[in-house]
Amino acid sequence: MPADIVLKKNQDQSLSLFLSGEWLSKNNIDNRAAVFDAVEKKDFDSIILDGSQITQWDSQLTAFLVHVMEICKQNNIRCVLNNFPTGIDSLLALAFAVPKHTEAAKTIQHKAFLTFLGNVVLQFLEKTKSVYAFARQTYASLVRFFLGRAVMRRADLFYEFQEAGPGAFPIVSLICFLVGLILAFVGSIQLKLFGAQIYVSSLVAIAVTRVMGAIMAGVIMAGRTGASYAATLGSMQVNEEVDALKTMGISPFDFLVTPRMLALSLMMPLLVVYADLMGILGGAFVGIFMLGLSPEDYFRMTMKALLMKNIIIGIIHGAIYGVIIALCGCFQGINCGRNASAVGSATTSAVVYSIVWMTIATAVLTFIFSVCGV
Repeated sequence: MPADIVLKKNQDQSLSLFLSGEWLSKNNIDNRAAVFDAVEKKDFDSIILDGSQITQWDSQLTAFLVHVMEICKQNNIRCVLNNFPTGIDSLLALAFAVPKHTEAAKTIQHKAFLTFLGNVVLQFLEKTKSVYAFARQTYASLVRFFLGRAVMRRADLFYEFQEAGPGAFPIVSLICFLVGLILAFVGSIQLKLFGAQIYVSSLVAIAVTRVMGAIMAGVIMAGRTGASYAATLGSMQVNEEVDALKTMGISPFDFLVTPRMLALSLMMPLLVVYADLMGILGGAFVGIFMLGLSPEDYFRMTMKALLMKNIIIGIIHGAIYGVIIALCGCFQGINCGRNASAVGSATTSAVVYSIVWMTIATAVLTFIFSVCGV
């Protein structure tokens, strides 16, 4: 016999529900929606449910009763259960024993502007403190390294040099070659108006060696190596490998941070020089094959435009970029959370902060060099 519900309105302002049949999950209750509509009308002060005619039941019955009782609770309606099978009372008690998880539904809280501003300032101060503490520990680890007291494996140091240097040659070659090509192509559009295509070589040489080569190499290494540092150290933090090093009495800064700091800081100036070379070759491709300049004239003008001060300025940019990228990547990795999503957030933050601080450093260095007349 399928499940059925019969409604009856009583003269004493109450509603009676008579449940009968097989209340099983496989059976559909045709008038369930009508029953809920009647219960939600609020034109009575109590509901009486009778289950004397129920032959079989499972969680279908429990779910129905819970729904009806929740409606009664919301509308301050008294609910009475009569003649229900043995065991239903304990299931209902269990269903209402644990309160609903109120945090499941996100609510938008509008904060006052001053409250928002205060929270931003406090978060900035906390982040500044953590960055200062990280930089101080990194400095202490570097001092221990140069004094020969840092605990690290020489193989790890050589591996990081390999990854930060020769391992980055392919992507640096491609990107910097294309950047030099773009600079030459864009510059030639204006220089053609004056018949001065030969000065494309000077334009590319000065722009690439002074700042563009260092910036492009820095952006590439931020996305490649800085993100790798954050992801690697973040994964080690999640897997509790960093905690294991501390338990064994090994400083994570000596074992994990210092090799990466040294490798990237020392390899970035060399990568900048290599990026300058690839940018000049990209400009030469446009000058020789698209503008019709002879290779001898192009490289002669390039050598005239190559000034040692521009090359040194680019190398200084690269060295500072290397420190920034390594600090941002290792800081985000060491301070990563303990779940998989935190690793992704740390990786993204490492790249974003690296590029932001490289831009700030470029602005400061450009101002300093301009003041100094370099």
